[in-house]
Amino acid sequence: MIRVRYLSALAALVLWLAAGPAAAQSVNQAAFYGKWEGSGIAENAESLYFGATVRDFEVTIGPDGSGFFVEWTSVIRGGGDPANPNVRRKTVKVAFDPAGTPNVYRARTSGDPTSDGGYVWARLKDRTLTVNIMAVRADGGYDVQTFDRELSAAGMALRFVRVRDGRVVREVNGKLIKTGK
Repeated sequence: MIRVRYLSALAALVLWLAAGPAAAQSVNQAAFYGKWEGSGIAENAESLYFGATVRDFEVTIGPDGSGFFVEWTSVIRGGGDPANPNVRRKTVKVAFDPAGTPNVYRARTSGDPTSDGGYVWARLKDRTLTVNIMAVRADGGYDVQTFDRELSAAGMALRFVRVRDGRVVREVNGKLIKTGK
């Protein structure tokens, strides 16, 4: 019996070690190119009382000069009449160029976070493309939005976190599938 447990544990260890490098294998930004669609759940501190909201996503990533662009649309349905909820649609497009450090990219439109909408940068690490947006509000506080888009065999996992003055105020988790080039 001990021998069976030992062999089972050894087999599990070998499988884990074999899968580890493949799972963590780095990719370049071209692996993210294409059109992605999916949905997710948005939660915040009040979700326990008021419920979570469902969001639909469209993301297009493609080459742009020496860098790439990311265009994302969030469709938020919530509030209003349950038979006819309010629908809000927000689209953002940002082009990135290499920042001089491997796998770090600076948004072409990035500016001073205290005056013109924020500082935007991207990072590619392993199989995750992260876009960060940092802005300083008029009252001197700050907001940081982080979009992690991680490739997997099933498509793309999205994790969005919005932090205000050090506190997480919203988190969205979703799944997307590739629907076009």
